[in-house]
Amino acid sequence: MSETLPNIGEMLLATVPMAKTLNLDVVEATADRAVLRLPDQKDFHNHVGGPHAGAMFTLGESASGAIVIGAFGDQMGRAVPLAVKAEIAYKKLAMGVVTATATLGRTRDEVIAELDAGQRPEFPVNIAITREDGAVTGEMVITWTLRPTS
Repeated sequence: MSETLPNIGEMLLATVPMAKTLNLDVVEATADRAVLRLPDQKDFHNHVGGPHAGAMFTLGESASGAIVIGAFGDQMGRAVPLAVKAEIAYKKLAMGVVTATATLGRTRDEVIAELDAGQRPEFPVNIAITREDGAVTGEMVITWTLRPTS
């Protein structure tokens, strides 16, 4: 996969209006890694002045979607990517700008092999949410599937 930031990032923002609503910034988006940033915006603060948990969840979920587009965008003619389940752990107080970094938990080749075999593959995407000082404020795992269209 040679697709990089402009195509993947633009596709994500065009197909996921919530990502645009939160003004998410697509820093990096490839088949290997996606990095999205949530600006510090008072309208999305919680009761302690940091980003609301729902905004952080959306940031992480959007980063996972970006890597799914990057890794499997060429398969969308035969399969629809869908999130199956999500888990999030809030580790430390998030303040200011937060960044989500997503990576695949299985190789692209393993997932495509299952799809080729007529299966509906599931795969985890691991996401770390960090503050500007590098502290991990949250960890997510979102399980995705590629649902065959035929």
